[in-house]
Amino acid sequence: MSDAQDPGAATRSGPGRLLVAVYAIFALAAGARAGVQIATKFSEAPLAYTLSAAAALIYILATVALGLGGRTSRRVAFAALSIELAGVLIVGTLSLADADAFPDATVWSGFGRGYAFIPLVLPVVGLYWLRRTRPAGAGSAPAGTS
Repeated sequence: MSDAQDPGAATRSGPGRLLVAVYAIFALAAGARAGVQIATKFSEAPLAYTLSAAAALIYILATVALGLGGRTSRRVAFAALSIELAGVLIVGTLSLADADAFPDATVWSGFGRGYAFIPLVLPVVGLYWLRRTRPAGAGSAPAGTS
């Protein structure tokens, strides 16, 4: 099936390819970091390391969903990106308000400060991309939200 016939091609073409690649890199980076931290020093900061593992799982889900781009995948991507954005905002705020609760940084600590704030920007860009590439006739709400 060519991209012209493939309904999911829009999310993974043009800038969407870069978006999928960045999500894949973040999935690998967050997953590797969390894996090492959980395996070697989990008792030092269990909340932080568990949140990093959760971030990695969300990045994996977003990578796959954006890469597939079909109707159901777009809904999954929208949910994953929304949860990611909420996580970055909540963890970012809590990590600044109560630094003692986060003795070691997570991917989302300080709104992703340790990753050049990309974790804060990435879900916003992803949600914009989903909106921009939504199929014709999908209405004004992002795919899967009506």
